[in-house]
Formats: sequence, structure tokens, C-alpha cells
Amino acid sequence: MSILSPFPADEANDPDGAARRGAPRRTASDFARFAAFVEAEIGVRLSDAKRTMVDGRLRRRMSQLGISDLDGYFRHLFEDGALDEERTAIFDAVTTNKTDFFREPAHFDHLMDVAAPAAIARRSGTGQPVKVWSAAASTGAEAWSIAMCLASLAERDGAFNWAVLATDINTEVLAVARRAIYPESMLGPLRPEDRRRWMMQGHGDLRGSWRIVPELRRRVCFGQLNLMDFDFAIDTDIDVVFLRNVLIYFSAEDQTRLIDHIALHLAAGGTLYLGHSESMVAHCSDLRQVGPATFVKAE
Repeated sequence: MSILSPFPADEANDPDGAARRGAPRRTASDFARFAAFVEAEIGVRLSDAKRTMVDGRLRRRMSQLGISDLDGYFRHLFEDGALDEERTAIFDAVTTNKTDFFREPAHFDHLMDVAAPAAIARRSGTGQPVKVWSAAASTGAEAWSIAMCLASLAERDGAFNWAVLATDINTEVLAVARRAIYPESMLGPLRPEDRRRWMMQGHGDLRGSWRIVPELRRRVCFGQLNLMDFDFAIDTDIDVVFLRNVLIYFSAEDQTRLIDHIALHLAAGGTLYLGHSESMVAHCSDLRQVGPATFVKAE
């Protein structure tokens, strides 16, 4: 780390002074280029204030590459031509992955009481499962909460076929989600009966951890997906979509485009859940608001 003098240098005696004064501008330019790449690729906006966050989150990757600082990493991306091969590491670093079991619980109540029963009726006699998509799955707590609801509903009201698709851009969180092992500290939102029925307590090296039971793990499929691709290889008759707490990272234009595109993948009468702070961005003509951050596609 260099320490800059508080006094202006005499360029005649400090021939590198101009270069040093140019470095911050170079850094700012490279960060702006990096931020533009991220927004274009995955929709996440990075203001100048996020530079420190990006630096911290990329530290492990820089260490793996033998790069000492963010400026060096930017040179690696833009001068050494490594941008394409670093895509996954970049997207993993800049995406935020806050999640909890049964976060915003009113949505799960609505799923059990309204959305899932409507989907069961819609699928009756078709041989098709009730399809639910967790579109920004993070480490899986949302997808497993959905699975607990559907499995509990099947036990309560009669068996039906169902499947959950859970996607995210971040490969690291998807690995956690697939493993389905969580620390005791994450299980606070679970009802005691849900913990007993749907979680297995770890022993030995896994003491203090809990794993989702195989019965649910067989029903949930995880995969990487970039919501900004707008070319989803996903069914167009999904019964329920959870798209929560991800739109806040997108521009207004990208929010509108994504909502419109998600609606194309909803079955008629299907339900879309957004984050409670995002409900005002759903202006798609095919969607009707029926509750807090809860929308139904026209039939």
C-alpha cells in the first residue's frame, strides 16, 4: 500500500507524479467499465459506493489468482482478456444472498390456503404436477419452505403430485442449496412440527446442523439461471412463481421487462409473489394484485 504525500509533488523532481495522479481516474474508469458489464449481463447495478464491497467480495478470488488488489484484477479482466473466464466468479461476488426460512410468511400462508389449492384443481386429471418456481433461490431456504408447505398440504388434504424448480445466478449459493444442510441458527422461523417432520439433526462432524429430509430433496431441482437472459428454458405453465427481493437491484426498465417475461411463464390463474418492497413495480397488464405483493395472472 502506498502512502500519498499531502503536498503536491514537483513534476520535475517526480516524473511519476502525473501517472500517480492519473491512477485514481484509471481506477474509476475501470470500475465504471466493470459495473457496466455487470448491469448489462445480470441487471445488478453497482454504484461507486459499492467499490469497497466488490473489493472485499473478490478478495478470495484475487488470492487464488495471485493478484494483490482490485486494480490488478481489473487489469486481468480488461488487459489480459480474462473477462469471459471470470464471469462466474464475478457474478458470485456481486450478488446479494439474504434469505431465511419462511421469509415474509404471509406469502406461504397464501400459498397453502389459496394458490396451491387453485393449482391442484387446475392440474386435476391432467397428469401434470403442480409447478412452483423459486426464481432467486439463494441458499435454498425459500425453495425448502415452499416444499414444506406443499408436502404438508398433501399430508393434510390428500396426496397430489408437485415439483419445485429453484434457480439462481450464483453457483456458490446453489451448491449450499443442493446440499440442504443448515446451521441451527437459521431454523428459528420453523415451527417445531416442521423441524421434526422435515429436518434431520446432524451428528458427529455435523452436530449443530440440520438437513432437509430426502422426501423433500427428491422434489426440488436446482439450476443456474440468469434472469436477465430473457430466454428461459422453463415451462410456460408454472402455477406459482416466487420472485422476491431481487428486483430492487435492477433498473426500472429491467424490472418491467423481467415482470413481463415472468408473466409469460405463468399459467393462467397462476400466482406471482414479489418482495413486499417491490409490489409497486408490477405493472404487467396480465397481472392483477390480490394481496400484499401477490399477483394473479388473468385467466
